[in-house]
Amino acid sequence: MVVRFFDWLGSKLGSGEKISVSEQPVFWNADADAQLGTLYIQEMAFWSTVGLIARAVGKCEFKTFENGAEIRKKEYYLWNIEPNKNQNSSGFIGKWIARLYRDNECLIVPWDRQLLIADSFMRQPYTLYDDLFSQVTVGDFTFNRTFNQSEVLYWQLADQDVKSLLAGLFAGYDRLLKSTVRSYTQGRTTKGIYKYDSLPVAGDDEKKEFNRQVNIRIKQWLEAEKSAALTLGKGQEWKAEGTKTYSSENTRDVRALIDDISDFTAKAFGIPAGLLSGKVAGTKDATEGFLTFCIDPLADMLQEEIMRKRYGYAEFAKGNYLKIDTTNIRNMDVYMLADNIRKIISSGAFSINEVRKRLGETAIDEPWADKHILTKNYGALEDALTTLAAAAATHPRRGTKGGETK
Repeated sequence: MVVRFFDWLGSKLGSGEKISVSEQPVFWNADADAQLGTLYIQEMAFWSTVGLIARAVGKCEFKTFENGAEIRKKEYYLWNIEPNKNQNSSGFIGKWIARLYRDNECLIVPWDRQLLIADSFMRQPYTLYDDLFSQVTVGDFTFNRTFNQSEVLYWQLADQDVKSLLAGLFAGYDRLLKSTVRSYTQGRTTKGIYKYDSLPVAGDDEKKEFNRQVNIRIKQWLEAEKSAALTLGKGQEWKAEGTKTYSSENTRDVRALIDDISDFTAKAFGIPAGLLSGKVAGTKDATEGFLTFCIDPLADMLQEEIMRKRYGYAEFAKGNYLKIDTTNIRNMDVYMLADNIRKIISSGAFSINEVRKRLGETAIDEPWADKHILTKNYGALEDALTTLAAAAATHPRRGTKGGETK
């Protein structure tokens, strides 16, 4: 069972071909396979985490503004629909985030009105001058020039490579998994005593028959998946010392180790562990934590680089900029939010069309849908005091004269 699990995991995380974790299918090397299994589990946890982040960023809208007003022109189309001739925005963002977390850095080259993610490059850092990027390769094409830092978009995730730190952390789990798998396999084996009247002399026919009996017949009988019988001759006896038993404790230990690797990986990326493990309880709070401590900081880092390279201070001062809107990540049920929608519209915080856009609905092509409405329940404090003063002047209280208290 354990071997098949590692085979399956290898086929899922490998290059598409089934990866054999044991060159000897009968004499299984538990230590080597446990080490390889730990590697697969680490990769599964890592890419599951990166995939979750990439899908979340893929749901974000890259909003563009001109003179402080939201617009949808070429820059909007470039980031949200078609960044280059061979990718849509979802595939582009998936590769972008994967490169950033796998390599701890990512380089995007704006070229011929396209955005191209570099598969490899050489970076020469400087302190007082632009960093230089050479040998920039995208797919099968290598640019025959050097790029300045100001010409490209470059992100470095952290000073320390998270993936390398996780690999060091999980190095100790190899030994734990080896021990757990060994305990599991030992609990599933059958042991016994094979009695023979007298040990045969080496080299004679009886010795050959003895070896055939032990190494072939008894071995095949023990490994048989279907019903089988063992024939014994005169003076031979088989006494079972133990039978195959199912140890649920050992399987829970294996699952606990996998959960530990998954939880530590999620923690390293600022993701609540419950989101990665698929636990339903506390999903709302976990999602809020995911957005607050992982996606929002990441979106800030991404948009800051875009802003300073593709806009600059002069354009920013004019109200021209790009913003990554993370509010689209949440799935909103309009019926569950009906009461809150009524409140934010009646308080003048949002217009009807602004609310419809947040809900993913099309805008209403009417002037009144863009107006901000303020009901009589809401108003400025000064207006309320003026109204009260006017009412007091019109209807003075009893026991007063000329509006003054006796």
